[in-house]
Amino acid sequence: MPRTRLYRNGVLEAEGFPIADTSDYVADPSATVWFDLCKPTEADLASISEELGLHALAVEDALHEHERPKLDRYDSHLFMTAYGVRLETASGRLETCEVAAFITANALVTVRRDDRFPIDEVIKRWDESPDLAKHGVSFLLHGVVDYVVDSHFEAVQSLDGQIEALQDTLFEDEPSDREMQRRTFELRKSLVLLRRVVLPMREVVNSLLRRDLHVLDREMQPYFQDVYDHVLRATEWTESLRDLVTTILETHLTVRGNRLNVIMKQVTSWAAIIAVPTAVTGFYGQNVPYPGFGQASGFYTSTAVTVILSGILYVVFKRRGWL
Repeated sequence: MPRTRLYRNGVLEAEGFPIADTSDYVADPSATVWFDLCKPTEADLASISEELGLHALAVEDALHEHERPKLDRYDSHLFMTAYGVRLETASGRLETCEVAAFITANALVTVRRDDRFPIDEVIKRWDESPDLAKHGVSFLLHGVVDYVVDSHFEAVQSLDGQIEALQDTLFEDEPSDREMQRRTFELRKSLVLLRRVVLPMREVVNSLLRRDLHVLDREMQPYFQDVYDHVLRATEWTESLRDLVTTILETHLTVRGNRLNVIMKQVTSWAAIIAVPTAVTGFYGQNVPYPGFGQASGFYTSTAVTVILSGILYVVFKRRGWL
């Protein structure tokens, strides 16, 4: 069932009334109407279009999924598309939920694809600021936009914490390369998706602030300006985090390369040390007479040469940090 509200002269007067009564309330200049549609059909939007005189292109956009966040201007109304987001901290995966809004002089219609967009959070914001209800549609629209932008900001903050935790694992003695790579690419994917919904919101809010649209009451301008500041901060933060994730991945690969070089030096050093007794025993293992051949002195001499040369190589490699 659609959710509806009627404000008259800044006071909440009715809730849960039929959408068919909307046209009667809209005719009253002192009334402001809001109703919400979740998973609407074409027939539902067609009836609303007749009630409010909505443009066919706006109605078509409201039915299509994955629209870019935007604000379109028509003769009798505005049409806005935006996305709320939520980050799964366990997996680092970002979930988006789309909401569309038809904005008229004294009516706001929100259209949701599914229940993932928490409209109750928006209603809570309205109920927490009853003194602003006198500003009509500007007040209702601010609640929607403010929640959307706050969800962006919370997601960016959460991603920042995830990336800081990822940085702490870079220089562990025994890092999990597979987990590091999986986590890095998952966070980078989430940041790319977040960037797609955050960056266009800057233009959406900026367009709402334009005085020539005559959408906002002058008293609501500071509130939307505050939302715009949050949009800018979220945008800049998202861009910096994308660069940071790329740097983390590059640093991880560099650290892996350095560890491999250290291991190669250690293996090579031990191979050189092992080569000494191999060479000495091979020399003394020749099937020809030589000084000490067949005598105990030959064994002692070869053993001493092996130990002395191996010890010298060990000391040299240890001083150079190869062992």
